[in-house]
Amino acid sequence: MILTVTLNPTLDKFYWVDRLPLSLERVEEEILIRARKSSSSAGGKGINVSVFLACMGVETVAMGFLAGHTGQIILRDVLARGVTANFVWIEGETRTNVTIIERGREYHPVKIHEEGPPVPARAVELFLRKYQRMLKRAEYVVLGGALPPGIPVDFYRELAALAREHGVRTVVHAGGAALKAALEAAPYFVKPHVREEPQVADLPAKTEQEIIAAGKYALQKGVEACLISHHVTGDLLITKEGVWDLEARVPLSKYKNLVGADDALVAGVLYRLVEGDPLLEAVKFGMAAAIASAEIEPKLCLAKPAIEQEMREVEVIRKEGG
Repeated sequence: MILTVTLNPTLDKFYWVDRLPLSLERVEEEILIRARKSSSSAGGKGINVSVFLACMGVETVAMGFLAGHTGQIILRDVLARGVTANFVWIEGETRTNVTIIERGREYHPVKIHEEGPPVPARAVELFLRKYQRMLKRAEYVVLGGALPPGIPVDFYRELAALAREHGVRTVVHAGGAALKAALEAAPYFVKPHVREEPQVADLPAKTEQEIIAAGKYALQKGVEACLISHHVTGDLLITKEGVWDLEARVPLSKYKNLVGADDALVAGVLYRLVEGDPLLEAVKFGMAAAIASAEIEPKLCLAKPAIEQEMREVEVIRKEGG
């Protein structure tokens, strides 16, 4: 079983528009944007991973915190997609994140993210009790996304350390201070979120050389594999065996929705690892899952044949290692 943790879930709301005005022509004017299409679905990095895995036939349990009417919508959506839910309910209202996708600029979405409700200490205690029970059944645990108000910055480190005690491999799909703290618990695999803040544990991660150096720093902390994006269509895999550049030979014009592509990548890697593939082959499948997801308007591509077809478009280049 693969356990996913999404501490700050979201109802993802998408709007597709023909044109996004850059400014007002007259001061007193209002901006009216008519959406040609919209959709919504349960979201958050861990939840997206669970949805993908459940569709692939992998047993998965999603954990985190839910609140209010929006939380009920998310729970129904998760359950309908075959994911087992084990959330802790708190007061308030689970956040809604809005993404606006402009025709012709699909690779550059506009995102509006809410902060989410604060998590009280008693809810954290209940979550930890549930989490430790679930670790007894898990093979992998995914810690994904930003931390909500009320959660200490080193919480992922605590969760990763508990997983290690139970012999469970941890995947951290996050960025900033939460990732930096988690590295101290030596997770198995990390996929730093560097789109908004291009750094890993305070190390810059913009150029290829910087990314490789940041990945090697993660290895020094005990991480076995680090996968870092260095542009929209490419990721660098850094392990003790070497460094590989995985490039998607797909033009940006083919992309329709980039939201969720990184989550499909992580889920694809886990799916193939559970199936018994070696890490590099699993990452190649994950990259193909990300490409296939970016090429459709729904957040995740859940069609295995389409993903396998995209594997032909993933070029793997060894950068370092024998």
